[in-house]
Formats: sequence, structure tokens, C-alpha cells
Amino acid sequence: MTTANICILISIIAYLLFVIGIGVVFSRKNKTTDDFYLGGRKLGPFVTAMSAEASDMSSWLLMGLPGVAYLTGLADAFWTAAGLAIGTYINWLVVAKRLRKYTVKCNNSTTIPVFFSNRYRDDKKILSVIAALVIIIFFVPYTASGFAACGKLFASLFGMDYFTAMIISAVVIVGYTALGGFLAASTSDFMQSIVMTIAIFVVLGYGVVTAGGMGTVMENAESLAGYFSLTSIHDPATGSAGAYGIMSIFSMLAWGLGYFGMPHVLLRFMAIEDANKLKLSRRIATVWVVISLGVAIMIGIVGNAMTKAGVIPALEDSETIIIAISDVIAQHGIVPALIAGLILAGILAATMSTADSQLLAASSSVSQNIIKEVFFKDLSEKAAMIIARVSVVIISVIAVFIAKDPNSSVFDIVSFAWAGFGAAFGPVMLLALFWKRSNKWGALAGMFTGGVMVFVWKFLVKPIGGVWGIYELLPAFLVAIAVNIIISLLTKAPSQDMVDEFEAVKAECK
Repeated sequence: MTTANICILISIIAYLLFVIGIGVVFSRKNKTTDDFYLGGRKLGPFVTAMSAEASDMSSWLLMGLPGVAYLTGLADAFWTAAGLAIGTYINWLVVAKRLRKYTVKCNNSTTIPVFFSNRYRDDKKILSVIAALVIIIFFVPYTASGFAACGKLFASLFGMDYFTAMIISAVVIVGYTALGGFLAASTSDFMQSIVMTIAIFVVLGYGVVTAGGMGTVMENAESLAGYFSLTSIHDPATGSAGAYGIMSIFSMLAWGLGYFGMPHVLLRFMAIEDANKLKLSRRIATVWVVISLGVAIMIGIVGNAMTKAGVIPALEDSETIIIAISDVIAQHGIVPALIAGLILAGILAATMSTADSQLLAASSSVSQNIIKEVFFKDLSEKAAMIIARVSVVIISVIAVFIAKDPNSSVFDIVSFAWAGFGAAFGPVMLLALFWKRSNKWGALAGMFTGGVMVFVWKFLVKPIGGVWGIYELLPAFLVAIAVNIIISLLTKAPSQDMVDEFEAVKAECK
């Protein structure tokens, strides 16, 4: 192992020990399952904002988005980022405050499935169980993709066996999550957002300088057909420009719809200590998202210029652009190598910040929404805490098994899971919060239809191509919200106490 690799390893190990320490510290603050899964609603506005966005972006921010920009130019990356930025802002503006107040009003609901059941007076917990199953179906493989990304990072850097590297990463993530629960995950996510931010700015600055300056970067981008256009896309195989039409634009913008159904983001809204501080959180989150997405896209464009200048080789896998730049930085001495380690820790942080939140959401579905609510309603708090932590471990073992193949696609899974949550939960959440005529049957039908439609469009309709080749989230979301409204209108209206509760929350949110 070279000196540079040793320095990189030191930086990463220091970071891993730090997040484990966070788990140990917060393990003492989890007295109940409410503390474990929602932190006792004690999050401050900065931690709420940054942990929500760090858990949202995952390694896609540092690998997927720069990779797309590096390979095909501005269009695909820009419209996807625009959809995410708009979705982030609207979610904070429209959903956050009302969800925080409504979950308290609805018998202090601490998970999304419990909120759905309490909101619609579903005493048999059918909504809660189905929502929990949706979370498990989409989050377990999503968590596996995070483990896989960590394993690939270590394997590519240090020549480690992929499975061994993946196991080590999983143990660290499971360790601080099982110990510290929601507070540990949120605090570590806050710290991880800082590491991610430092990483992308260091990479961008170094890249611009070594590529020959921003003027050289722009000249390179403009010299490639369709590369610097929002209505064309560069084809790296032929060097020509392809059309990027209105359907492609809407398909990418549709990524923003996913936010309304993301349990790990919505939980942050529920956990803030004071609903009135959400305005500050919204501003922090939106600014960070816009800046970080913009910088990530620029890294891809700069990386292409660095390849042309001979600073980095042509990449077989465009998503390794930041790793390639970090390798070059590490060759300049011990301090640069330590900085390169921090950059790579940023990729690790991005992955871990999503995996820990997914683990908590999936384990709460098993322990709270299925085991406790359906089978053992009189479970003591001590027993519930044990089950909560055991659930985290069991789900992690399943995720490790799914991730054992080093050739598994990380980002295809992320895209599919994002669509699944957006379509299954998004329409239900919006109508639950903003339409008093919605009822249990509409919510059930909409949730089921949205989840199924994602599979149908992805595997049966999308392969047809042409106008049908759009991202599955958009059609699934539209069909789910239509079904929810139609079934609600065709079935019994909500009870008066449900309407009164709705109006009370509405009045508090003015």
C-alpha cells in the first residue's frame, strides 16, 4: 500500500470512528421507542434541515450526478437537479409544518404508517401494515445499494475483497444506528452534510485549476456537440448531439414528486422541536440543495475538461469521476493525500447518511407497525427497544445478502425505490394533509395502485420506448392520486371528528 493510500485510509478510519462515537453518545438518550425512532421531537432547525437533505441525496450527489454531466453534458443532469431542487422547496414549504402539527394531533404519531392509520381512524391498522410493507419492499434493497456503494469504494481504492469491504461498511452503519437511533442518525447526517460540502468544493476548485481555468473548461464544453445545451444531449459514442425533447424534460422534472413520499425525509419534518422553526430549516435546506447540485454538475463538466487536458484518464465508469480526481490530488504529498481521504470520506458519508435513515424507517415498520401494533400490543418499552434494535440488525443482514453481488446496479435500484415511495406514499400524504374528503378506502386504493403502477410501467410499458419511455414515477403518481380521489368520492365520507381534526390543523397552520 502506498503512502497516499495509507493517508487516505487514516482519514476514512478517523471519520468512521467519529460516527460510531456519535452512536455511543446518543445511545444513552434513547429511553423509549419514540426516542429511538423520532428523537423525542427534539431536533433543532439546522440539524433538521441538513440531516433531511444528507439522507436524501446519498452517494448519487457525489457519483451519479457528476457522472451523468461528465458523460452526456448539461441537459440530463440539469433537468434532474431542477426537479429535485423544486421538489425540495415545495416539500418544505407545503408539507413540513402541516405534517409536524398533524402527527402530534393524531395521537402523537411517530411513524408515517402510524400517521396514516390514525389520520383515517383505521382501528384495524390495515393502512399501517400495508404502508409498512411498502417501506420494507423498497427500503431493504435501497439499503443494500448503500452497502454496495461503500463496498465498491473500498474495493476500488485499496484492492480489498468487495464482500469484506461491504461487510465492514455495513457493521459501522448498523453499529451507530442500532446504538443511537434517530438522534444518532440525524446528528451524523448533519456532520456528513458538512463533509460532503467540503468534498465537492475542494474537488471543483482543484479540477478548475488543473484543467487550465474556467475559460478552458467552457471552451471544452462548447466544443462538444450538444454538451452545453438544455435541449440537446451529447452522445459520447458518436460525438454527435441528440434531441432532448419536452417529454424528457418532464420525465426528469418528475423526480421532484418523489419528495412527498420519502419516509426518511418526512420523519425530519415530524421530529423538529418547534414547527415555527421550519421556515429557517426550509431556507437552509433549499440553499444547500441548490448549491450542492450545481457544484456536482460542474464537477462532471470540469472532469471532462480534465480528461481532455490529460490530468485524469478517460473513465470507463463516469460515476467514478470524483474518485479519479481524488487519486490525482493524493499524489501531491501527505497533506493532499489526507485531503483526498476527506473527499472520499464525503462519498462514504453521502452513502451512510441515506443508509442509516433507511434502516430506521424499515426497522420501525417491522418492530412498530407490524410486531407491536398487530401481534404484541401490550409490549413493554424495554422489550420494544430490544425489538427495535434487533430489527435494525436483521434488516441489515438481509440487505447484505442482497448486496453480495459486486456487479449489482446501485443507481438503478435508487431510481426505482425513489419512484416506489413517491407514487405509493406521495399522493396519500398530500391528500391526507390537504383534502378533508379523503378517506381510508381512497388512501388504501391509492397506495396500492401507486406501488403496483411503478412495477407495471417500469417493466411492461417503459420498454416500449418513445413517449412511453418516461420515468415511471410520473405516470404512477398521477394514476395513484386519481384513484385515491375517485375511490374516496365513491365511498363513505369521513366522520365529523376527522373533519374537525382536519380543520383544527388547518387553522393552526395559517
